[in-house]
Amino acid sequence: MSIDPQQPFLRTLAPLLRGLEKQLRTWLDGRRIYPVTLVQRAEIEGLADDLKRKADALDVDRPLLVVMLMGGTGVGKSTLMNALAGAAVAQASFTRPTTRDPVVYFHNTVKPDRLDPALRLCRFAQHDREPLIQKVIVDTPDVDSNDLANRDKLKELLPVADVVLYVGSQEKYHDQLGWELFKEQRQRRAFAFVLNKWDRCVDAEKGLRPDQDLLRDLKAEGFENPRLFRTTAQLWIDAERNGEAVPKNLPDGEQFAQLRDWLEAGLTRLEIEAVKARGVGQLIAQAETVIAGVKPPDLSPQAAKVRTAWEAVLADEAAAQADVLISTLEPYQQEVEHHFSVRGQQNFWGLTAGYLRATTKMKYFGSTLRDKLPGVPRLGSKVDTPDDWNLTEFVQNCSRTAGERVLTQRLSALANKLLVEADQRGFPLPLLSDRTTDTTRLDWEQRFTRGLIESLTEVENEVTHPVGWRKWVRGGITLFANGVPTLVLLGSIALVLYQLIVLEPPSLAMMLLPVYATLATLVFVHVLIMVFLPVRWASIREQFRGRLQTKLEDELTRAYLPIPDEVAAAVREEKRQAERLAKETRQIAEWVDEREQAAHVAELYGK
Repeated sequence: MSIDPQQPFLRTLAPLLRGLEKQLRTWLDGRRIYPVTLVQRAEIEGLADDLKRKADALDVDRPLLVVMLMGGTGVGKSTLMNALAGAAVAQASFTRPTTRDPVVYFHNTVKPDRLDPALRLCRFAQHDREPLIQKVIVDTPDVDSNDLANRDKLKELLPVADVVLYVGSQEKYHDQLGWELFKEQRQRRAFAFVLNKWDRCVDAEKGLRPDQDLLRDLKAEGFENPRLFRTTAQLWIDAERNGEAVPKNLPDGEQFAQLRDWLEAGLTRLEIEAVKARGVGQLIAQAETVIAGVKPPDLSPQAAKVRTAWEAVLADEAAAQADVLISTLEPYQQEVEHHFSVRGQQNFWGLTAGYLRATTKMKYFGSTLRDKLPGVPRLGSKVDTPDDWNLTEFVQNCSRTAGERVLTQRLSALANKLLVEADQRGFPLPLLSDRTTDTTRLDWEQRFTRGLIESLTEVENEVTHPVGWRKWVRGGITLFANGVPTLVLLGSIALVLYQLIVLEPPSLAMMLLPVYATLATLVFVHVLIMVFLPVRWASIREQFRGRLQTKLEDELTRAYLPIPDEVAAAVREEKRQAERLAKETRQIAEWVDEREQAAHVAELYGK
């Protein structure tokens, strides 16, 4: 991004900051899965407030640069202020600290309401000097004042400063309180340094000169080429009183004039905007750091591990639940056999159908499914038939019984087991807990009922309509059973009639031959059916259990297994949102940094 010196930099930066502030708030207020701690939320909200406040402050045609004097007692800070102003705007004394009320020195075209609220409570001193029209110079209380209220005033004012003139003297340029405050602020604010009372420094007889010692310490604090002005402010005040343009007998290296020129002409609009933007850059860098701190991790690897672990748990649970549901059918195995027998006999007709219907009724006489099953109407001693038997109602009662006994407790235990497995594989439990618990509260009774009905129906179809070689065996037996008894009956009747008409009258035994022969054939057919087409609970149970387990596993898998992947996908989207926000923040920071480099104000900041 190229820098145009005429570009309205701050007016362009202000809407960018407002946009970033809006995105931060939208991102923070959005519904999210990965949690933001209260501390992080408070930090982001504070950043958003700072961005808005900064944007409002920068959205002006001619921004004001606040230059704040900071120093200890007796360094001549107020004297320097008066020298810069060319008038006694600040109280100065050689005997005691006198700066109690901060003094704000600004151009008379600047309305006080443009000043920061913290400066509006200070004492005003206005001027008409055109070179300082965009500069506000503030004289502050002594940093090492014994009056704690003065120190508090200084700390309240420092956040307003764009440039801090750190004022010292040969006796006090590195005192502990001031130096600690300087180190705390050195990367947040621009710093230039003034070594006042320079005439006393050059007269030092031995040891390291104060300016050399100060430069060495500043370099240790990250200032490679600091701006240091050596001044004798009192001489310039005296010269002003005497009507002299320049004081006589200035010590060698005295630089008050350079300091004044730097404040008036050196800090051009380009430098002012760069300094103002420097604070913005640090604010944006802080926002980028905070965003990076709340950016969710990628949970895809953990989700894959959890999915594998959950598959095994759900398979075991499906087997256990199938056993529970099957156990509710155990008391009704005779009724189930009866139902399957009747269904299987629908392919037979004629004598075989009548015989099987009669024997089935005799076999299952007293099969009172409705008497045994609570909630099902009783029909006395009538034997249930497929038309009478409400399979759906029967299964619903069985699944309800199973749920009341075991399944409800098992589902609660299942949720805990799944969460334990997820925790062991590094997946954050708070992200899964609600979804897993909500899934446990689904209408599982209806799902169990559906699984039972579908499994019974499939097994019934398999028994009554087999495939493969069983289909041919059943077809052959059915064809034999439907045709042979009738043929035997007709043949035996014909034989009896032949005996009666052609031969001698038949005996009683001969007369009963059609009955005996047909019954024997039907018994033989019945034996074939029982051998080759058995309907026994043991075989039905295993088929039924296998299918039921498969269906329950499918239901559990569909309900629970997608949860880790869905949560991980949602967290990935939240991570992408944070990354996009961080990228936009970084682009603004780079743009601000480029502007700062073009203005050459980096020397005012520590590293």
